[in-house]
Order: sequence, then structure tokens, then C-alpha cells
Amino acid sequence: MLAFRFTFEGAIDMILDNYRAPWETEETDALRLHAREFIAREVTPNELKWEENHQVEREFWNKAGDAGLLCASIPEEYGGGGGTFAHEAVIQQELALAGDSAWHNGVHSVIVAHYIYQLGTEEQRKRWLPGMASGELVGAIAMTEPGTGSDLQAIKTRAELDGDEWVINGSKTFITNGTHCDVVVIVARTNDQPGGRGLSLIVAETKDLEGFERGRVLDKIGQRGQDTRELFFTDMRVPADNLLGGKEGMGFLQLMQQLPQERLILAIAGSSACEGAVRETIRYVNDREAFGRPILGFQNTQFVLAECASETLAAKTLTDHCTALHIEGKLTPAQASAAKYLASDLQSSVADRCLQLFGGYGFMREYPISRMYTDARVQRIYGGTNEIMKLLIAREFKQD
Repeated sequence: MLAFRFTFEGAIDMILDNYRAPWETEETDALRLHAREFIAREVTPNELKWEENHQVEREFWNKAGDAGLLCASIPEEYGGGGGTFAHEAVIQQELALAGDSAWHNGVHSVIVAHYIYQLGTEEQRKRWLPGMASGELVGAIAMTEPGTGSDLQAIKTRAELDGDEWVINGSKTFITNGTHCDVVVIVARTNDQPGGRGLSLIVAETKDLEGFERGRVLDKIGQRGQDTRELFFTDMRVPADNLLGGKEGMGFLQLMQQLPQERLILAIAGSSACEGAVRETIRYVNDREAFGRPILGFQNTQFVLAECASETLAAKTLTDHCTALHIEGKLTPAQASAAKYLASDLQSSVADRCLQLFGGYGFMREYPISRMYTDARVQRIYGGTNEIMKLLIAREFKQD
């Protein structure tokens, strides 16, 4: 039986370990090891505490900045790591493999920092990016409203130009990094043009900002260590120069340009979380016995893990293919949507099947698999629901 255990475990390792993404390099290997050590030291021991507090400590962002794990793909001239999306990908993979869902570096480094870098003026880049890279500034993006989810064209938050200031009124919800955010990219309606033509992106610096209010910490079923909040703007004034890119009415187009990267990083997190769940379960079923033998010795356990490992490899292959395309500047919105939809659907499925192998212990919060299960559910919602992802994919099928 012991020999079988090692043989089966070795087969799973062969499926998951003997695969190397085409975009990986010696440099990303070194970053992966560095990120893994940092996560083991600074993240994993604090997961339960962060879950109880519904947030990471503010000082943790500075630690991550000192470790060079913030804004890894932002050029060095703006304080970043000078890498590519590949560097962000390995950091996200290591976080997902470790089962972290409290520290949302992806929103900060992959989404908000790139809105500023890709769309901002030179002055805006120099103003905000160095602080984001060091951890002095924490980034958030405020899209979703209480009555507006995936339909961004229905946004009601309004910004009106008054001299050299924008006056912003409205509210946002489900805002990741809402507690600590120092820099918020706000999607607001700046003219009376219908739909997306009336939207602009405006950056607010929240310190001592009159009219800016953080609402309640939202009580979520998963990702409970993440500081997700409501934000309110009441006659909130920000400089006119904070209009992202310096051109009004371009918000919807700017959002569409950046959403594929957001969806790809969610896909990377999803496929890596699948692998993390499989590995966590292999460790458990090797050690746990039932009816006088390890749970891994039962055929059902073997079948479940073989299925989950194989499907995980398929998801990893798709996301790595899309990552390689994105690094080359060739990723399409439909491809990003396909990766996000498939990986996040699979993440929930794998976590569910793996939890079942833990029996009653899988229902206990102290076991990481329980958090992997509840954390997975939102992946099919944010970044655009998976139903929206399917619509975006299907658009490619229409003939002119």
C-alpha cells in the first residue's frame, strides 16, 4: 500500500510538475522562489487573523513594496520592477497556490497601476506610480454601483467640471482594497452622452479628501480577509488634472482596453487555485485513514484526484497560452474571456470535489480547503460574470 501511495502521488506530480509554461524564464523562476518565500513568511501565517479582521495590516503593503512584489511589470523609471506581465503572473500564481485571498495585489499592481501607466499622462505616472510600487499608496478601482453590476454603461456616479476641479457625487460598492486605498480610479459620468460615451476615469487621492467616505466592510461568504467596502462621494472635489489620460468621455473605451488583462489575471489565479486545492488534498488523503487504510487507497479518491489534476493541467495550459499571447501583445478579449470563464468555473468545481474528500473536516474553517471553496465562488462573478464572458466569446462567431 505504501508503494502505491508514492506511485499515485508521483503520477499527480508528473501531471502538474513536469509542465513548464513557454513564457517562463530563469528570471521568473527566481522571482517565483522569492515570492514563495515571502508568502510563506508574511502571508500564510496571517491568513486566519486577516480573515477575522477583514483586512491585511496597512504596514503589510510597505513590506510587499520593500520586497519588490508591487508593480512588478511597471517600468523602473516609475519605481516599478521593470518586468513584464510574466512577472505579475508568477506572483499571482504563488498567492493562489498558497490559498491566499486577503491580499489583492492583483487589483493594485495588475489593474490600477496599469490604468495609470497605460492611460495616464506622464505627470500622472510620475505622481502616483512610485508610491504604488513602494507600498506608500494602495490602489483601488471603483466601477460597480449598488444598482449597476456588469452593465458599466448604466453607471450613475456623476462628475461635473467646476473651474479647475471635478465635483463628484455617487456611490460604489464591492470595492477591493476599500479600507486602505489611497488612490482610487473612479468610473464616472462626465457628460450627457448616452451609454459609454459619457464615461470618464478620474483618479482621487483619498487622504484628507472632503466628501470621500468609506462605507461598511461588506460581509462576504468568501475572501473574508479582503477589505471589500462601499465608497461614497458627496460633492467630492478633485483636481481637473486627475482626469485619467487628460481626455474626457474616453472612460468606456479605456475600460475595454484594460479588461482583458484583468480577466487574464483572474484566470491565472483560478487555474493556480485548482492546483493548490489538489495538492492540499493529496497531503490530507495520504495522512488520513478510514477503515484501516489511507483515504488515498480508495478508488473513488484516486478517480477524483486524477480528474481534478488532469482538468487543472488543461486550465493551466489555456491560461499559459493566453499569458504568452498577452506578453506578445496579441491577446484578444474573447481569448481572455475564455480563460477567465473556464478557469473560474473549474476552480469552484475542483474546490468542491476536493473538499468532499476531507469529509467533515472540509467544513471546518481552520482547514485551508474550506477557504479555497468559499473563496472560489466570486471568481465567476467579478471581472465580468461568466455569463458575460460567454457572450463576449460568442460575438466572435457572428458573421458580417
